[in-house]
Amino acid sequence: MKEPEVNLSLALEHGFTEEEFDRVKKILGRIPTFTELGIFSVMWSEHCSYKNSIALLKTLPRSGGKLLVGAGEENAGLVDIGDGLAVAFKIESHNHPSAVEPYQGAATGVGGIMRDIFTMGARPIASLDSLRFGSLDDAHTRFLFDGIVRGIGDYGNSFGVPTVAGEVYFDESYQGNPLVNAMAVGIVKIENVASAIASGEGNPVMIVGSSTGRDGIHGATFASEEISEKSEAKRPSVQVGDPFTEKLLLEASLEIIKNGWLIGIQDMGAAGISCSTSEMSAKGNSGMKINLSKVPLREKGMTAYEIMLSESQERMLCAVKKGFEDKVKEVFEKWDLHCEIIGEVTNDGLLHIDYEGENKAVVPAYELVLGGGAPVYYRDSKEPEYLKEVRAFDFSKLPVPKNLSETFLKVFSSPNIVSKRWVYEQYDSMVRTNTIVGPGSDSAVIYIKENNKALAVKTDCNSRYVYLNPKVGTQIAVAESARNIVCSGGVPLAITNCLNFGNPYKPEMYWQFKEAINGMGEACRFFDTPVTGGNVSFYNESPNVAVYPTPTIGMVGLIENLKNITTSFFKDENDLIFVLGEDFEELGGSEYVKVIHGKVTGDSPNINLTVEKNLHNTLLQLINEGLIKSAHDISEGGIAASLAECCIINKEKLIGAEVTIPVKSREDFSIFSESQSRIIISISEGNRHKVEKILKEKNQPFSFLGKTGGKKLTFNKSFVFELTQLSDIYYNTISRIMNE
Repeated sequence: MKEPEVNLSLALEHGFTEEEFDRVKKILGRIPTFTELGIFSVMWSEHCSYKNSIALLKTLPRSGGKLLVGAGEENAGLVDIGDGLAVAFKIESHNHPSAVEPYQGAATGVGGIMRDIFTMGARPIASLDSLRFGSLDDAHTRFLFDGIVRGIGDYGNSFGVPTVAGEVYFDESYQGNPLVNAMAVGIVKIENVASAIASGEGNPVMIVGSSTGRDGIHGATFASEEISEKSEAKRPSVQVGDPFTEKLLLEASLEIIKNGWLIGIQDMGAAGISCSTSEMSAKGNSGMKINLSKVPLREKGMTAYEIMLSESQERMLCAVKKGFEDKVKEVFEKWDLHCEIIGEVTNDGLLHIDYEGENKAVVPAYELVLGGGAPVYYRDSKEPEYLKEVRAFDFSKLPVPKNLSETFLKVFSSPNIVSKRWVYEQYDSMVRTNTIVGPGSDSAVIYIKENNKALAVKTDCNSRYVYLNPKVGTQIAVAESARNIVCSGGVPLAITNCLNFGNPYKPEMYWQFKEAINGMGEACRFFDTPVTGGNVSFYNESPNVAVYPTPTIGMVGLIENLKNITTSFFKDENDLIFVLGEDFEELGGSEYVKVIHGKVTGDSPNINLTVEKNLHNTLLQLINEGLIKSAHDISEGGIAASLAECCIINKEKLIGAEVTIPVKSREDFSIFSESQSRIIISISEGNRHKVEKILKEKNQPFSFLGKTGGKKLTFNKSFVFELTQLSDIYYNTISRIMNE
């Protein structure tokens, strides 16, 4: 097949600017071949190079705490959890593929993040997902919702890793551009940690796993442009996953890593062979000679260009210690997987790509990669005009609801508040039998059999807050993730992030991104939760609208003593209920104002990091001293919604409550306020004196709300709700919508 002539017009079609194409020619000292153009185009795409984000990402705290491997150093972050063990975790997006092919787009997102974990030498123990959709009133949204959830469930269930936590939000801004952020967590002995590196001249390079086909070609480029009416034609850019092959790949990879036969190993995710060969070489200050004729193919007539850019799933690249090739091959053959030597490591820093007896590419590996020669840009930024309008909103002009009980039920019925049981019951959350606390609580808790400890894991982001105040909204995302970890009895360790934003070439979008990074950096430094890595997903825009800026935070915490594991729901009758923290009647971006008044307006709630940290320390002390029966943070829907959840989260034992919610100016404002740094706790009556003494010593603001008991939730004497009614709303709203 004759390759097309490489010129500026073809380069522009590949996503280059004229300046970038000139830069490629300067690096090579000539016009690139067609294969070289393809390699540069995917490696310099936004998805792979982070060219519009890396400068800002480098300002985030990437050391400290118990961090062993930080952002950008390996396939996933790594944190010491004691006893010679580490936790590997990472979150990544699969937004664009899921928009055009929801089932496979979501499924392969799960597969890709799992490979990032086990290429570290870690065995995956938990999966989480953070999902965003348009309004459920829309038929296409329901189609996307159904396909994405099935894709996540089928892949994770077949692969055999429990999906233990996550979040699902619905908002019109995500109409046509859903967000699918998949997170995975694994455990590894520190002595067995693997690296994504190639070094040692003459060491063989092997491709292992599935055959290579045409699926996913230019997937990285596809993820680096806005969703449009033409996106449907990009279905070939969506990969097809096979979880059963991935399970075999997991076991084979962990075996060869444990046996010490590898120099390095890397998943073939975005940009496929182009990415893994260049990144492993650049990390090792080496190069590679690759013969594509040795790559197992599942389609006839594939070109070098297609083989280098294919994103076929369930593949790895291994740099093997010379002399151990046969042993590695034996292991992969035992697991019925392809394993072929396709080249060797060199010391010249170049990728030499041959195919069918012809040289197709000679490119310097370092010039291709993030942190190397890939372009780095600082974009123009400008505060969006809409902020002046929304922040000037006067909440006192909102009409007072005529019937506050009906108003509460309407807010509590919001798909953003009710249980996502319809989602998580499609997932196996108990496989491998390590799940102590599964979906539905503040955070999931996973038992670590190797050292008799547990991990608390959580994803979080209220994108409305970020839309109204990107810096503070992102600080809240970090703070609430930490708060959820603490409510489960854990000490926050570190975060990973998935940064979902619009087009960075638009100054208003870049300003949102920059402010969010500033907020994240401040919060992470304050809580000593360094950033282990993650993913930037720009261009989340459809023809009509950009998504709300959504910097999803994935956090991991450690529970040293299993007795400290705490859950959200009330445990016994006649326990005392307190709220820790203060209410300031903050309604900006609240569920109440959106559901009842149809507005997303105002400023986000405020967050005082010192106050938040004191809350964490205080609650952990109470938990450590065995004084807490339940703990649940106050978030969407305010204190009334959170109290209702405390009554009904344990479906086996509904326990009511009679409480008095303090009112400052207006009852609806106090009931639905989403002020931060607040937690509902329940305690035994006999511990009241001890608890109040500690709270006062810690200067922790608190209020006594009332007592648990009965089969109703009563607040402020005027509002009485049957728990059976609340439970029906909470657990069945989404299934009713999806089954209509």
